[in-house]
Amino acid sequence: MIRIEFDQGTLTLHGSPEELAPVAQHILWDERADCYRAEALHYGPILLTLHKLKIPFTDNARHFETRTLVAQNDPLPRPHQREAIHAWIEAGRRGVVVLPTGSGKTLVAHMAIAHVRRDALVIVPTIDLMLQWHDRLRQSFGPDIGLLGGGSHQLETITVSTYDSAVIYMDRIGNRFGLIVFDECHHLPAPSNRLMAGMAIAPFRLGLTATPERADGSEDDLQHLVGPICHRSEIGDLEGKFLAPYRLQTIRIYLDDDERVAYDAAYTQYKEFARASGISLSKPQGWSEFIKFCARSQEGRQAYAAYRMQKKIARASRAKLRAVWRLLIQHRRERVLLFTDDNATAYAIAETFFLPVITHNTRPTERVQLLDGFRDGSLPFLVNSRILNEGVDVPDVSVGIIVSGSGSVREHVQRLGRILRPREGKQAILYEMVSEDTAETFTSSRRRQHAAYQKDNPGSTE
Repeated sequence: MIRIEFDQGTLTLHGSPEELAPVAQHILWDERADCYRAEALHYGPILLTLHKLKIPFTDNARHFETRTLVAQNDPLPRPHQREAIHAWIEAGRRGVVVLPTGSGKTLVAHMAIAHVRRDALVIVPTIDLMLQWHDRLRQSFGPDIGLLGGGSHQLETITVSTYDSAVIYMDRIGNRFGLIVFDECHHLPAPSNRLMAGMAIAPFRLGLTATPERADGSEDDLQHLVGPICHRSEIGDLEGKFLAPYRLQTIRIYLDDDERVAYDAAYTQYKEFARASGISLSKPQGWSEFIKFCARSQEGRQAYAAYRMQKKIARASRAKLRAVWRLLIQHRRERVLLFTDDNATAYAIAETFFLPVITHNTRPTERVQLLDGFRDGSLPFLVNSRILNEGVDVPDVSVGIIVSGSGSVREHVQRLGRILRPREGKQAILYEMVSEDTAETFTSSRRRQHAAYQKDNPGSTE
């Protein structure tokens, strides 16, 4: 008889080659252990095949149970949420649900947990998100929700973990859960995360994201790690019904004369160095080559300093800061979230206008205080450097100002999603500041390649 064990994030299968022939595509012979071995994520397909063919086996791998899980205090699901969970069930309870930020991905996960009725693990990118999910799961399923991350190591029937902690512990807990929910699952194809996903036996998997596409094109790996995209709703599908109607406005910034001269000089200096060194910055390895060449000579170090200077001017010029001030005055009675691409720009805005700021350097206790103040309205304006791009539940913000950003389509869509939570009579507006005749013009056109940004865009000038 076949015997199946869980061994440090893999499966070991003990049986004859004839018995295991039907699952041969999932297994390899391990001479050291004198048995066959498989990725843990093949647990479901292997057992399903053995069941169908009525091949006897002993399952010592599984350490999760069938549970009675009833979600309470949740709102009634909206049509797109019902469609999403139905499509996921039809796909064999494996797959990715794509829903815009603010449209209720969390409720879809709650419905999946209640439907599967197995021990469940929810994996999220950050500690902030872990605590947010923990609170919501407690409201729905009761107080005994586990935490794995941020100094906590408590496993329960339903547990929330960060990706980092799941990577560390999955070789030991990979057989404890029948369902895994991968929140912001576009992070999953990263090398360490994909390894972690392969070390879990969970036969039921749900991926949640607003933007599955990745700059490296590896989003197709989600098919193997989680399952196919089984439902997709875009912002345009839900705008005005389940998301707030929104307006986009590009503010074109024209640099002051002295900053124009400084920008052009710095831009020319670093570009000419790259060209003279035979480096094409548009190629995948171009940036790493540029950095290596910069480190080899005084001229290279000067070129790198020039690169940083032109970036600094484009991101936080005096003209751009004046435009920020005008928008803050215009929207002084609303809650406004300001986005920057880097800490330096975030701090420059915060120091210039005496505004609260959250960056990766902000301590957790201070971050909680700032977000609480933003939620209750005592801090109507909040500056952040990428921290609030995804996941963290910000309050009913109606105005977003993108002061600077990368060329990532995903990042741009996530920032739009921050302001789309619906409210009666709400009209959201997202401003995008672009320094004219700088690299920001190209960056802006790249990141706007998404249906959510193919709307009339009136624009304005500085």
